[in-house]
Amino acid sequence: MTDPKNDPARCIPILASLNIDETHDFYVGKLGFTSTVYKEHNYLIVRRDEMEIHFWLSDDRRFPENTSCYIRGGQIVALYDEYRARKIPKLSEFTVRPWNMKEFYVIDPHGNLLRFGCIPEEAA
Repeated sequence: MTDPKNDPARCIPILASLNIDETHDFYVGKLGFTSTVYKEHNYLIVRRDEMEIHFWLSDDRRFPENTSCYIRGGQIVALYDEYRARKIPKLSEFTVRPWNMKEFYVIDPHGNLLRFGCIPEEAA
């Protein structure tokens, strides 16, 4: 049994997908999520290290095109370098934003915005 003190609460985004197979291929094939926790025709769970994202199938483009999630931590610098080397489409510059976070963005094939950030000192 897991000790609740060693199992902190986590926030896991649930994003819309217009096509579960395309979403799976992008997150596993392009963004390097290495574990498919669950995959069915209308739901997907992928994981990479401590990052976990869930997807539900939608036929309404407005949902993914108006949704985002924020991924924060020291691993962000290495992720940016990896994604740049992989030539991930719709990858923004990695820069310090006015709210004093160094961030980059990725937009997945269906329009979900992934915002990756760390405090600038972690990126030095």
